[in-house]
Amino acid sequence: MKRNLAKQILIIAVLSFLTIASQAQYLWNSDSAFKAGAANSGRIWGYVFGDFYAKGHSDSANRGGNNQYTGIPTSRSAFQFRRIYLGYDYNISKNFSAELLLAAEDNFPTGNPTSNVAVAGNTPQSGAGDLLGDGKLTFYIKNANVRWKNIWKGTDLVVGEMATPTFALLTERVWAYRSVERTITDIRRSPSYDLGAALQGKFDAKGNFGYNLMVGNGSSAKPEADNFKWFYADVWAMALDKKLIFDIYGDYERLNWTSTWHHSRQMTKAYVAYNTPGLTIGVEGYVNVMKNDNLASRYTARPGGASIDTLTSNALGISAYVHGDIIKGKLRFFARYDNTKPNSKVDNATYKSYANPAGNYDYNNKEQFVTAGLDFTPVKNVHFMPNIWYNNYKSEQPAAIAGGKLRSDYDAVYRLTFYFVFGK
Repeated sequence: MKRNLAKQILIIAVLSFLTIASQAQYLWNSDSAFKAGAANSGRIWGYVFGDFYAKGHSDSANRGGNNQYTGIPTSRSAFQFRRIYLGYDYNISKNFSAELLLAAEDNFPTGNPTSNVAVAGNTPQSGAGDLLGDGKLTFYIKNANVRWKNIWKGTDLVVGEMATPTFALLTERVWAYRSVERTITDIRRSPSYDLGAALQGKFDAKGNFGYNLMVGNGSSAKPEADNFKWFYADVWAMALDKKLIFDIYGDYERLNWTSTWHHSRQMTKAYVAYNTPGLTIGVEGYVNVMKNDNLASRYTARPGGASIDTLTSNALGISAYVHGDIIKGKLRFFARYDNTKPNSKVDNATYKSYANPAGNYDYNNKEQFVTAGLDFTPVKNVHFMPNIWYNNYKSEQPAAIAGGKLRSDYDAVYRLTFYFVFGK
């Protein structure tokens, strides 16, 4: 009797498992079925990158609040994750698909200050990464969207939280080394993802010309906090069998709009690259018009007592890079140089310091960034990348105020970066 009961329980368990497995079969469909857009097909994917780093030198003024090494003392070393992605893509039907992406990233090491105003006159910069109250790294929802393919010929409609056209859809992919560092506009915290609606399309059947249009909250994963929307527009073209790439991008958002303060940002970005499997060369530059965003402190107050002027500044940046094969499929090299000048309204005879309410730029300093390294790939989708990370800061303040190391200093970091991909 007990033996028969045990058999019946075993049979019920097996049948239940088979039923659940058949209902969830789409989880295990072949990758070819998923890529073909077969209904009820999906895939789990992800990637991870991080480093073992050693801080070789620290800027004496703890500048550069947008980077993960600000405030880390010289000789500090540690292992760290900088990004963990876990995604699920699912084909609802031939014309509809869904995307869910969880991310844990920006895990700035202990020691990154929340403010460096006192030492350099900089805008407060905060960020300890995506951390719980006890300091542990945690996931948040980065993408969650539905895509209507070919809503008209050559164009998809995407609704939800998604990658923006700023860099993630094109320029970051050609740079190809996000595991080493963000693109130049990403470092300055132009949104890489947002909640909204987008049209992504191609003008021709060969895919040599296309566009991306989007409207979003402008607050990434956070709830909307104002009535203003962020507008994104991007057009691109490819030539020479897609080896030569051209891209023009623009965005606009009102940040504050009252009778006394019109505050907004408007970025224009241009990009050109020569991209082949063996060698890639790219140049990316931007002008970001920050309207009434530069709060300049005067040496002498104006008649009536005003000691701060509100200025409009053009933030400028240019990035150039190269990467290519040394041993095809096994060893590559990469190198990049960025130059940024956030403040176009420097007047050392009138102003002693500058502040940026939006927090994206430090108007008191110019920056020059350099990275270079090797990319060793023992097997596909596994990378080990020894590299150097260097950022120089040059003060825009008068020499009498910004003398010595404060006038020009740098952060230098030596890293062994690891990067692996799964499910793709």
